[in-house]
Amino acid sequence: MKVILFGATGMVGQGVLRECLTDDSIDSVLSIGRNSVQLKHPKLRELMRTDMFDVGDLDGELQGYDACFFCLGVSSAGMSEGDYTHMTYDLTMGWAKVLARINPSMTFVYVSGAGTGGKANWAQVKGRTENELLALFPSAYMFRLGALQATHGEVSKTRWTRIAYKLFSPLWPLVRLVAPGTVITTEELGRAMIRVARQGAPKRVLENSDLRALAAPSE
Repeated sequence: MKVILFGATGMVGQGVLRECLTDDSIDSVLSIGRNSVQLKHPKLRELMRTDMFDVGDLDGELQGYDACFFCLGVSSAGMSEGDYTHMTYDLTMGWAKVLARINPSMTFVYVSGAGTGGKANWAQVKGRTENELLALFPSAYMFRLGALQATHGEVSKTRWTRIAYKLFSPLWPLVRLVAPGTVITTEELGRAMIRVARQGAPKRVLENSDLRALAAPSE
């Protein structure tokens, strides 16, 4: 299976990339982003774009892929609704429309967030993005990610997120004990994506508990 990965330098993408590179069912990974992942691996190829909104002249680069894992996202904190919409909806759909034209049968996995579709502005923007992706790809899955526990040293690029994770990390065992469905590890998230790309899932909008079930070892 050949995979395109967006956001490989972020906390989510780092975990997904690791699982892709260690999974025997993945033949190659094309990482698309502004910066290099600073990693050499025989499966990995990078396509760096200074302007991530520039999606032109890439047909040859993007042909023949089976799945896209879209892990690219920004926090809405401190952003206007217009800017957040541009960085979330416009950016995602710009790439999605190109990929749907070139690889119409590919599986598109979009990392959204718990609470998507709610009343908050960010939730409305994410909900609109989800709905249009579901309409665009016959095989699209929305990952409504909740609390994410790093298991292999993955770190956020956002300073306040790094601080919060450092302060919160001692509580992970307790949270997983009390509310196991709310927490997923980076390793589980990557495994869930790969399984969905290979086999599909019972539903197209998946919450944290659904993702953990998909990540569980097959019996």
